[in-house]
Amino acid sequence: MQVVKESSSSMRIGAGESRRIMESVYERVRFLVSGNAVVVFTMSGCCMCHVVKQLLFGLGVGPTIVELDRDSAGKEIHALLFQLAGDGQQQPVPAVFVGGKFLGGIETVMACHINGTLVPLLKEAGALWL
Repeated sequence: MQVVKESSSSMRIGAGESRRIMESVYERVRFLVSGNAVVVFTMSGCCMCHVVKQLLFGLGVGPTIVELDRDSAGKEIHALLFQLAGDGQQQPVPAVFVGGKFLGGIETVMACHINGTLVPLLKEAGALWL
């Protein structure tokens, strides 16, 4: 498991900097997602995030974990994930990316696990060698 700590640069939002910061956040997320087989964006006190992490650990996956409440850009990343989640019905965390693609949140991950499609996705992404 790799836990990503906050970036060394300060990400304070000032007048006129909002767009630049969001672009920087997008690039950071894109870099993390494209460079790791499985990335999970979580909040440290979120029980559903804990469930997803434990499921992945139980399957033998060592995901890269970004805990947004412990990251200096957490609020901005959270906003970006909210946009990715789409319809507003789904909570933005946990947000699971497999093989560089957004898989979804707890409902999608659990549905994939139950219907048997999660393990093949993880194998295809190189996160499992079973």
